[in-house]
Amino acid sequence: MTATSLDKTITLTIDGQEPTTSTSYAATVGDVLRANGLEVGPRDLVFPAVDSPVSDGSDVRVQFARKVTLLVDGKPTEFYTTATTLDGALATAELRGLGGADFSVSRSAGIGREGLVVDVRTAKQVTLKVAGKTKKISTTAGTVAELLGEQNLSMQVDDRIKPGLATAVTDKQTVSLDRVTVTTKTKTEKVGYGTTKTSSKSLFKGQTKVTKAGKNGKAEVTYEYTTVNGGKATKKVLKRIVVMAPVKQKVVIGTKKVSSGGSGGSSASGRSSGAGINLARAAMWDRIARCESGGRWNINTGNGYYGGLQFANASWRANGGTDFAPRADLASRAEQITVANRYYAKAGLAPWGCRHAA
Repeated sequence: MTATSLDKTITLTIDGQEPTTSTSYAATVGDVLRANGLEVGPRDLVFPAVDSPVSDGSDVRVQFARKVTLLVDGKPTEFYTTATTLDGALATAELRGLGGADFSVSRSAGIGREGLVVDVRTAKQVTLKVAGKTKKISTTAGTVAELLGEQNLSMQVDDRIKPGLATAVTDKQTVSLDRVTVTTKTKTEKVGYGTTKTSSKSLFKGQTKVTKAGKNGKAEVTYEYTTVNGGKATKKVLKRIVVMAPVKQKVVIGTKKVSSGGSGGSSASGRSSGAGINLARAAMWDRIARCESGGRWNINTGNGYYGGLQFANASWRANGGTDFAPRADLASRAEQITVANRYYAKAGLAPWGCRHAA
């Protein structure tokens, strides 16, 4: 019998576990492995080498390689290791950029021969704006929703988040959470009346007459007020219900023509007969009115002068203006021209600062 065929006692250690002792007629390390039903691959470590001879009392050690897959922010990184814990595998792999990262399993977790898949979230620098206040944070949150949970931030029904809750968190990202308050209020408001105008030959051109006074209506208006981060509220109308309809005003507008000297002829004083309207020099008064008031016959700016020709109340009354209205701005163009002609008969154009426009 040769030496290599003699019965031998071999100590076999697998993956650093408690060694086992077996009696074998093996001549090489490979014989020992086969005798124990072990198959090794090119990534596995065997000491001594597979083809090394063994003798009585030999120690054989086997470290099986394991595949580790790291899903770093969703992107797979694969490597093989003979380490039996995740921490040991990371140390031998010398991977960079995982400082402060969050692992889905403990770093002390063991790695079986079937390998290990680990989700890894790297730390990201994020700008977080809450109710207009900004701060810089480092986070391993995977989504915006997880980021809010990490920061103990809750959302009310009207709050706004940008980007959306399901959005993946990325490095140098800005996440804005606006605090929004929405309230409603119902008010009673005036509904203005319209005007219906009709023509009448019973009145001279420029004369008007209200035959039916208008009346405002009422409406119940519901507004929605929105406040963002405590700022100024904006509002919009949600609904409007008219509870009392307005009454239209009816106005008659004169169409009757008058001669340049007025209806029924004019006297030397500039007065006319009939309705008392005197449109003499109407074109001249229109030019003066454009200069005095921009041609606005109903103007009342509060400066003590009224109407298109800017009558002072004293001048209006002194020349019979109250025949038509209490103030010039309340009279029609034709009526104001009539009073102007009366004043003109006494003083010419001297009372008007815009006499040069005549």
